[in-house]
Amino acid sequence: MYTATIKCPFGVNHGVELHTDVVEYAKEKLDDFIKNSDSFDKFEFCEPNFVVGNCLEISSDSHQYDRIYCGAGVQKDHENYMKILLKVGGILVMPIEDQLTQIIRTGQSTWESKNILAVSFAPLVQPNRTDGNKPDTVKLPPVSVRSLQDLSRIYIRRTLRNFINEEVQAKGTPQKVPQKRKRRRCRRRRINTYVFVGNQLIPQPVESEEDERMEEDNKEEEDKDSTESLTQDEPPPNLLREKIMTLPLPESLKSYLTYYREK
Repeated sequence: MYTATIKCPFGVNHGVELHTDVVEYAKEKLDDFIKNSDSFDKFEFCEPNFVVGNCLEISSDSHQYDRIYCGAGVQKDHENYMKILLKVGGILVMPIEDQLTQIIRTGQSTWESKNILAVSFAPLVQPNRTDGNKPDTVKLPPVSVRSLQDLSRIYIRRTLRNFINEEVQAKGTPQKVPQKRKRRRCRRRRINTYVFVGNQLIPQPVESEEDERMEEDNKEEEDKDSTESLTQDEPPPNLLREKIMTLPLPESLKSYLTYYREK
């Protein structure tokens, strides 16, 4: 289950997952996204915090969220439990009774719901109460104030990004659209041969060796074009990174502002 408070990048973004290996994989992919994704510098980003546990055992004193998505089937008995986690005005999306359902909290005790589409999800794993012991309560990370250093990085990057957008709009620089290569079409020639069957003359189309050679040449040319397009199409410049690297700052501070990204 994923929950979020929308004040990006100053919001709260929590992910609750039952399996430890899935959480470790999510952390690896998050780290890879921050270090390598071209989209990271184009938008502001609220970094999620992942917690191992059963989302049906979230602590009762947990704060409420603006957005909640549950990626497993919710039993009808737990519908109200999920709805209580919403703030007024918040939106919950979850599969329930084989329907992907959107629920909006309109008041302290009122909700509006609608079915989006029919789906089939594995159900949420129920807490294990067979041994009589109370399951471990899931403690979500506390909401804490960001450090001044972290806030400064966010505001500096936002200011530079806004400045870059204004520059691009003032120059009227169009975004580069990759050109689509036209596929070369070869008309296949056929040689009609005739076969005598009894007293009848039956035409029988046969591909010539020249057609086969043309097909092979055409395939080689397409492979060559695709290879050339990969080598010639340069990735768009990272304007935010370029702007940061031109600032009169120590290299260590520049690295911090770029989140230690290498590109």
